[in-house]
Amino acid sequence: MAKSELDRTTIDLFENEKRPGRPKTNPLPREMQLKINKRNQIKRDRARGLKRVEFKVSSELYQALSDMAEEQNISRSALIETILQEKLAINR
Repeated sequence: MAKSELDRTTIDLFENEKRPGRPKTNPLPREMQLKINKRNQIKRDRARGLKRVEFKVSSELYQALSDMAEEQNISRSALIETILQEKLAINR
């Protein structure tokens, strides 16, 4: 039987053929890559003098903050930081 380039039914003829696709560029599994990236992000934030603050808000407030941030073309965290800075400036 002749090997045809378009014939994919006889897989054994094509088992050594390289398939097109994105080459593997990192030897680590995806889960480990994410951990390393997160660790590096935290280091960059620390170097910039940033501290992490987490809090829970209602879904309505979350949506309102997201909408306002989108209108102003800034991130939600930047918007929250601006609001807090304005509030602190008023109280001084």
